[in-house]
Amino acid sequence: MTISASQVKELREKTGAGMMDCKAALTENNGDMEAAVDWLRKKGLSKAAKKSGRTAAEGLVGVATDGTRGAVVEVNSETDFVARNDGFQALVKGVAAVALTTDGDVAALGAATLASTGKSVVDSITDAVATIGENMQLRRSAVLSVGDGVVASYVHNQVSDGLGKIGVLVALESAADKAKLAALGKQIAMHVAAHDPTPAAVRTEEIDPAIVEKERQIFSAQALESGKPAAVVEKMVEGRIRKFYEEVTLLKQNFVMNPELTVEALVAQAAKDLGAAITIKAFVRMVIGEGIEKEVSDFAAEVAAQAGV
Repeated sequence: MTISASQVKELREKTGAGMMDCKAALTENNGDMEAAVDWLRKKGLSKAAKKSGRTAAEGLVGVATDGTRGAVVEVNSETDFVARNDGFQALVKGVAAVALTTDGDVAALGAATLASTGKSVVDSITDAVATIGENMQLRRSAVLSVGDGVVASYVHNQVSDGLGKIGVLVALESAADKAKLAALGKQIAMHVAAHDPTPAAVRTEEIDPAIVEKERQIFSAQALESGKPAAVVEKMVEGRIRKFYEEVTLLKQNFVMNPELTVEALVAQAAKDLGAAITIKAFVRMVIGEGIEKEVSDFAAEVAAQAGV
């Protein structure tokens, strides 16, 4: 049978597949639009499987907040070009919104239904792989909540509302005015984006004692090489430990917008001004592609291999 241009156009708009693929799908299914959609989906799933082994270290971090609750997700793609794709951005926003209804578990989020597609998050991403043509993966998710207070957010290198390369959540427990609390939380979130506290600890007692002991042993070995008396070495080590805490503990860090204040002093001042105690319960900092080993291709070597050199 003859397949019209309008049929091909309609199928292409429905699926985002290429024109020739749409024509082939309609031809194979005698012009049946729904059967053609299924045919393309099956073909797309096959393509997606082939793409799944490719490294996806770009993409977007998406953030969503709703008063006392906030979520941050990382959805990876192979190239930064795809991160600028409107369809991909809408997908990540949808995933972040769904994450608000979960406990931060990636598997649970992957199985949750995405409102825009009516399918699971995982299936929706698989469909997007077929449409956009790159490997994509839901990699990480985190959720913070407080009983009374706010979960504030900040997105660095923002490409669209709530989407960017670095996403931060800060959970503040307080009975203080919520709008003013949110403004404070955003400032602290901006600080976290700029000065990564690693390991992610709000206060010193949250740091793994094994990590502190390891640092103490390193500092002791360095100090002993100075040849100074044991009492002096001990003071040197304790000084280095204090400095270590200042570097890796959020409350002990100098506030990025006013280095004369620590974050702890900033919160104490805000609590005094707002007339209510304020506690930083937790924070999350998520950077796109963090920890993924990117493939480095040697184009000349590839050409030589193709030529059998």
